[in-house]
Amino acid sequence: MSAVLDTNVLVRHLTADPPDQAARATAYLAGADELLLSDIVVAELVYALETVYRVERARVAELLRAVIAFPAIAVLDEVLLLRALELYELEKLDFVTSYLAAGAERSGVGAVASFYQSLERIETVQLIEPR
Repeated sequence: MSAVLDTNVLVRHLTADPPDQAARATAYLAGADELLLSDIVVAELVYALETVYRVERARVAELLRAVIAFPAIAVLDEVLLLRALELYELEKLDFVTSYLAAGAERSGVGAVASFYQSLERIETVQLIEPR
């Protein structure tokens, strides 16, 4: 593992903004041996692409799948991240809620304690609303 990857390198690479840093980020990613992409960086990247760059949800999911599949990128739990992206894209949940639901599925816990009623759309996860 050569480094833990920060969100800003991926943002620059994916948005080409600003051009100088984007070129440097792209060159770095192309030449990297193995970079660890943490789940928190994925969440921050989704947020930045959605809010700052106004990238559509389907495109955000597409870009993130490409990042995760990049040969130099290593993640801790690819199945979890891909499932979170699937829920994010198809169920129209925010990424963090999607990640929590995917984590509930993957861990076998099967439930999320939350006030977000949108979790009821996911048949494989039980919503436990604090009362």
